[in-house]
Order: sequence, then C-alpha cells, then structure tokens
Amino acid sequence: MIVHSSLFCDVALAERIERAEAQLIARGSEAAGLRQTGTPGFVRPVAGGVASFAEEGSPLNKIVGLGFAGVPDVADLEQVEKAFAACGAPVQVELSQLADPGVGALLTGRGYRLVSFENVLGRSLDGGPRPVSPPGVEIRPSGDDEFEPWLDVVVDGFAHPDTQGVPSHEEFPREILRRAVLDMAAAGVRRYLARCDGVVAGGASMRTAQGVAQLTGAATAPAHRRRGVQSALLAARLADAPGCDIAVVTTQPGSRSQQNVQRLGFDLLYTRAVLIKDL
Repeated sequence: MIVHSSLFCDVALAERIERAEAQLIARGSEAAGLRQTGTPGFVRPVAGGVASFAEEGSPLNKIVGLGFAGVPDVADLEQVEKAFAACGAPVQVELSQLADPGVGALLTGRGYRLVSFENVLGRSLDGGPRPVSPPGVEIRPSGDDEFEPWLDVVVDGFAHPDTQGVPSHEEFPREILRRAVLDMAAAGVRRYLARCDGVVAGGASMRTAQGVAQLTGAATAPAHRRRGVQSALLAARLADAPGCDIAVVTTQPGSRSQQNVQRLGFDLLYTRAVLIKDL
C-alpha cells in the first residue's frame, strides 16, 4: 500500500501546470506545421494561454491556459475565433476551475457551451514511496530504432479506450491520432516502451518543464490490459523526472485511468471545463 500526504493545489500551482500545458500544445502544433506544407495552422498567444490549430480534426486544435493572466480582451478573442473559423473549425477551450471566474462568464456570454470535463491529478515527487513494476513487465526508454513499435502500440491503445467513467466528447480517426502522437513526440517528450514477457505491450511519454513532469499519455494494447502495464509505465516515469517537484496527468472523470493513478498516490487537483463555440 502506498502512503503519502495529500497534495493541495492552489492557484499558483494550477497556473504553473497550465503554463506547462500551453507550452506543450504549442510545441505539438508547431511540429504539425513543420510536418505539413501549405496548411493554415497557427499558434498564437491569448491572455496568458495559447490558441492552437494543427490540422483538420486534430486533438491539438484548442485554447488552453486561459484565466491566469486576466480575462481575455474581447477584440483578441474575436481574432482567435476568426482564425479558427477560417480553418473551418469550432473553437474549443479547456478552462481550469481555478482560473479567473470572469473567463467563464465571458465565454458563455459569447455563446460557448459546456460539453465535457477533464480531471488534472498530481503527485508530489518528494522522495516518498513510489509504485513498483509487476513481475514480467519490462519498461525502458524507446530509442529511435523502436520508434515505430512505440508509435503503433500507443495509437492502438488510444484507439481502443476503456469505457469506464464519463466518455470523452471526442472521437478521432486512427490516422488523425497517429499524426497527433507524431507531433507530440516531436514536441520534446521522452518515450517509454513496455514489454510483457518480451512482447511489446504498451507505450508512454513524459515531458518535463517548469518543475512539472507531464505524463503526456500512456496506452496499453488491448490484449495486455489488466496486467499492470500502466502501473509499470507510471513507475518508470516517476523515477525519471530530474528537477521536477510534481508529476501531473489528465484523465476523463471516473475513468479507469483516474482510478489507477489515484491508487498510485495521485490526488485530484482541479477540473477543466471543456467549452465549444460552433461555427
């Protein structure tokens, strides 16, 4: 059993996490721009956050990090909305519950509608007890020679999510998922590959910035689930985050992923509301 002290999230910590998230999304979207030619993608700052459009249908098409540097200027927000409209995309905002309440009031007043929530959980990296890998599961960094197996298993896992908890409001075609994972890999994340008895069973990634270890995705192939692969991937990343004082992960509310990380010492820090303004 893991014993740890609960982690309290104040506005300052939420701001640090949201800044790291905005930087990650921006770098992923920029990587998408380098991968493509002749596309209308963009990354632009907005009120301390970032507005990103990577390509049609990408999960990187959104606004993140708002509400910790004041309420967006209406004129600036209008320009961002026009940029998304020019790309034929609705505007999606992921808004922390610890952000300035004025942001939510502004968005709903402009016709944004609430469509979903996502939870941000964290764990202090203070040298306390860490989860351990189960027998038969091996985790190691994924080198360039293992990039394709890593990519395949991560995309396969994401394409077959667990059904526990509140379902995501989004579904992405496999090829869109593959390109988004490629873009995130190019954004400076560390890659990890899991094997069960020598067979590729899962993959994960992590990015470190501003003292935050962002657990930027983990997936287990359906045939290898319920064998502790997720716990092993988590253990490896928690042990490999130099210079960080906190690890964070985002999950769907009530999901098996949330259940797994809470069992391994993560606390619910805050929730993001997902709001959308249609074309």
